[in-house]
Amino acid sequence: MQVLVTRPINDARRTAKRLIAAGHNPVIAPVLTIEPTDAAPPEGRFDALIVTSANGARQLDALPGWSDNVIYAVGPRTADAIRERGNPRVLHVADGDAISLSAMIRNDLSTRASLLHVTAIDHKLEPEASLRQAGYAITTWTVYQALAQARLPREAKAALMEKRLDAAIHYSRRSVEILTHLVRVENLDVAFREMEHFCLSADISKPLKPLKLKKMFVAAAPSEDALFDILGTACHNS
Repeated sequence: MQVLVTRPINDARRTAKRLIAAGHNPVIAPVLTIEPTDAAPPEGRFDALIVTSANGARQLDALPGWSDNVIYAVGPRTADAIRERGNPRVLHVADGDAISLSAMIRNDLSTRASLLHVTAIDHKLEPEASLRQAGYAITTWTVYQALAQARLPREAKAALMEKRLDAAIHYSRRSVEILTHLVRVENLDVAFREMEHFCLSADISKPLKPLKLKKMFVAAAPSEDALFDILGTACHNS
């Protein structure tokens, strides 16, 4: 299968390697560019760090002594990115979504705990909303921004126009929202709808539902392994 990958370039290259190993032909066309904000880390002592993305994990070096902290990662991929920076003293890993992350923290820590959330400028309401509601003090450190492409990447546009793509693999809701907007601007809706779409989670699939796609699949769990499982099953059944 020819599979469209619209993740930021570093993540897209890792996904492409896995697609090639599984016998697919990836088409890399990022719709987001990741840029660090260079924001200084907040002063003070925190009882734990919350890291909700691999891109956030890559900015931890800017926090002196970060590995001495108790760290909560949203999922395995984020945890791997943290370990790539060094060996944290304590690392807890949630199930890949903000709801399980919030539940883990509320189960582990007293509401007297002070938390530092390492995240993007444009980040989701969770897990901060439920943690604040429970009484936790949270400081947000925005370490990167995800900038949307103004035009559909050339590789994606050409592949859609020529109807070469069999599928697209989706890892974030924001990238899906940007992609669908750019596809509409280029009047490539028909080709886009005819592809098979594979989503990491139900939340990520929401912007696709109004499009009346020919086929859409959602992973059983918010992990890349689960995403590749449904991709493999769909290929086997086709």
